[in-house]
Amino acid sequence: MEWASPLMIGQLITLLIMAVALGLDALSLGIGIGMRGIRKLHIIKLSLLIALFHMVMPLVGMLTGGYVGLLLGGVATKAGGILLVLLGVHMVYSSLKGEHAISIDHKTTWGMVLFALSVSIDSFSVGVSLGMFAGDMILTVILFGAVGGLMSIFGLMLGRKVGHWVGEYGEAMGGVILLAFGINFLL
Repeated sequence: MEWASPLMIGQLITLLIMAVALGLDALSLGIGIGMRGIRKLHIIKLSLLIALFHMVMPLVGMLTGGYVGLLLGGVATKAGGILLVLLGVHMVYSSLKGEHAISIDHKTTWGMVLFALSVSIDSFSVGVSLGMFAGDMILTVILFGAVGGLMSIFGLMLGRKVGHWVGEYGEAMGGVILLAFGINFLL
């Protein structure tokens, strides 16, 4: 298919809109994590991991396609919501306790993987839906990854700046943001 054809341009615009919609989670949740305080090196690492997950999850979903679309579509979103609720509650609890409680640290490999998975899990559901239609798999994966990674960088940087303004309440506010998105996924 020719890149300048109306069909290809329409597909590109549609995929870009979907990529931005999926990237909004990374942006919003990045603000929440950024409020806890995060170094620039961790922003880069976490954003690259989010970009990778935003590529792998829809790819796996697209390959899975219609076979499990009806079976797992809503379950993936619910699992992501539960994970975000747990992370959000823990962040709020940790900040209200006053001392540093043992928490999932976004600076560790495990913490980064959990965060990247939580913001990318809905990409799997979208991938499953896209797998039912004939489309450019490579274009989809690259767009989703690039947009998710860029939006997470922006969100983490913005949260980092806002975190300095809100001081010690930043972790609680970040937890509330994660909690709100988790509840939104569950509803």
